[in-house]
Amino acid sequence: MKRILFQSKVALLAMSCALAPVASFAADSPIHGNIRVVIGSKSTGGDTYQAASIVSEALAKKLDTNIKVDAVGFSAAYQALKRVSSGNTIMIFHDQSYLGNLYKQAGYVDPFKEFIIGPTLATNPGNGYLVPKNSPYKTMDDILNAAGQGKTVRVAIQPGGVSEIGFTAMKNAVKLAYPGKEDNLVALNTGSQSDKNQTLFDGLSDVINGSVQANEQYTRLPSDDQKAMSFVWLTAKASTLSQANPQGMGETSRDELLQYASGLGVKIPMDAENDFTFDKEFFVIYNKKTSPEVIAYIDKALKEVFEEGEVIQTLKKSFFIPDFRTSTDAQTYLKAKRDSYAEIIENIDGK
Repeated sequence: MKRILFQSKVALLAMSCALAPVASFAADSPIHGNIRVVIGSKSTGGDTYQAASIVSEALAKKLDTNIKVDAVGFSAAYQALKRVSSGNTIMIFHDQSYLGNLYKQAGYVDPFKEFIIGPTLATNPGNGYLVPKNSPYKTMDDILNAAGQGKTVRVAIQPGGVSEIGFTAMKNAVKLAYPGKEDNLVALNTGSQSDKNQTLFDGLSDVINGSVQANEQYTRLPSDDQKAMSFVWLTAKASTLSQANPQGMGETSRDELLQYASGLGVKIPMDAENDFTFDKEFFVIYNKKTSPEVIAYIDKALKEVFEEGEVIQTLKKSFFIPDFRTSTDAQTYLKAKRDSYAEIIENIDGK
């Protein structure tokens, strides 16, 4: 009987120790109540929702609270964020937050002035471009040469963001090889991933911006299927893509995807010496008046989440590369990245 009581006490002590980190986080929380994560996309099938959901689920466990991810789009997300400074509403988005501002798109404010940039979370090395599987264009060279030879090539993008920076690079590549023919690449401005996909299904576009996470499933369809697609370009640096899960995504391995990477199977010249590349990164954005205590609290929680490793494995399974930086480091890093692409946009696009 004494042995049973002793074992019970040991079990209870072990349980209390296991729960201690969660309890301390909950007890010390400067955020009262549940947390809403708004994202700058309206699609629940795209990479923004996937990355936000993976990180939010892990953070919810660490904070012992409920976190809901809402795919509301960048405009509604910004509005929601501006209304709440307590930390109960935060935003997860990617480079489009500052690219939209650089492209002077309506509604895209300078996030470094209007908000507080928080920690980076993950990189998607699978951002890219696709064509119908039965398209006459099988490679990026086919697309660029067709435009250079006078054919109109319609590219579905979401204006002012990661979609457009790649489109800008395409136009520049045509301009370098076929001066004056770059306008044969025509932007078909649309919305989130599901909208871009639909333009391809309906025959309204020849090329779309997409991602490995959202579009790999369509690349496995037979060519006579209306929804069948093929990758032609992944914008990530080959060195970035090489860090991804070797199993790749779905039925497509990392090595198979590397043939579409800039600098390996694909060359998109930026100038006479350099190829264009772009790594799409996800990060947290806070209300401008969010307290330093809240930011430090979430920084600490996320740092522990990434150190514990489970979220890293989950991200890798979905073909993301874990990419945690504290808020301070992320602000320095992303400002420098913003400035470098501002120069590229100016040189390429004249904006």
